[in-house]
Formats: sequence, structure tokens, C-alpha cells
Amino acid sequence: MTDPPHGAAEGITTAPAEWPAVEQLFGVRGEPSRCWCRFFALPGNGFAATPPADRKAQLKGKFDGGGPAPGVLAHRGGSAVGWCAVEPRQCYPRILRSQVFKAAGPAVADDNGGESVWSVSCFVVAPGHRRSGVAAALLAAAVDHARANGATVVEGYPVDPAQRPKAGPADLYQGTLGLFLGAGFEVVSDAVPGRAVVRLRVR
Repeated sequence: MTDPPHGAAEGITTAPAEWPAVEQLFGVRGEPSRCWCRFFALPGNGFAATPPADRKAQLKGKFDGGGPAPGVLAHRGGSAVGWCAVEPRQCYPRILRSQVFKAAGPAVADDNGGESVWSVSCFVVAPGHRRSGVAAALLAAAVDHARANGATVVEGYPVDPAQRPKAGPADLYQGTLGLFLGAGFEVVSDAVPGRAVVRLRVR
């Protein structure tokens, strides 16, 4: 595990995710246990048509495929307390077809001559650990993980609560704009009010 990034809450460590800890964190109740972080990986009707048990099996398959872990975990007190999904952007076809992405135009859709763009698609923070530095530690770890596996750009799609004050926890699973700006990301599109596309060059 790595030390927490500068400014992160004390007691948080991060590491590339391992399946048993992800399974324990997601649990058997709540949205993570139903979604299994497959929403952006299954476009169109694919998500609704896939039972939760199959979504879980698909995520587990990501760990069994021999490639980089599909996300990172934050640990506190020996237990996993947060997850952040981060993979090459092409792993998330729903993002590529989203209104936020399309509205951003060619400057975002273009890979700028073959750059490897990785997407931060989802955060899960355990109840009792929210607003305590976990998300910031996860984002820093996600950037490090993407960089270590060949990314040149890391991209996110956060919500701006200042423009969407009614956004609740269920709406903020892609992170907040302030979280990303605090990590050095820059806004490359705000064409959809209250939603941004942000990027950080890592090479």
C-alpha cells in the first residue's frame, strides 16, 4: 500500500484494488452491490438487462484477466473504506456516448494523436468515512495507477454542486468539481451546465 497523498486525512492508505476487498466493500445492500461499477461499461439496455449477479461476475473478471486492476482502494484501520474505478476510456462505452462527453466536442473526443486517456468513472466511500479525505486519497491513487499503467491523460466527469445544489450523494458518484480541481485537474468542457469534463496530463 502507498502512503496517503499530501493533505489527505491521516490513517488512509491506498493501493490498486484486490477483488476480495472490493467484494467486501460493496457488500450485499445498497447501490454498489447492485451496480458493481458496470453502469458505464454496459451501454444502452445492456445494464438494465444484466442481473446484479452477472454484473458482479463481470467486475470480478476484470481482476482475473491479467491486466491492471480496474480501480484503486482506500484503507483505514485495516479495512477497505473506498473505491475509485479508473480504466482506459474505451472500457466505458456509456461515457463515450453520454451527453456530457458529446457536448464537449472534438477537443475531448480526439485522442490527440494516440494519447492513452484513462477515465475516473466512479467513487464509492463507505458510510461513516465520507467527508474525511477518502475521496481525495482515492483520486490521487487513481492518477498514480493510471500513470503507472501507461496513461498520458486522466479524465473525469464531475458534478459542480454550485450549479446543481440539489445534487445528493446518489448524484455525486462521479465526484465533485472541487475534488478534481483540488487534485490539479483542469476543466476542458463545461458545455453541460453543472457537469464538467476535466483532465490532468500525467506524462
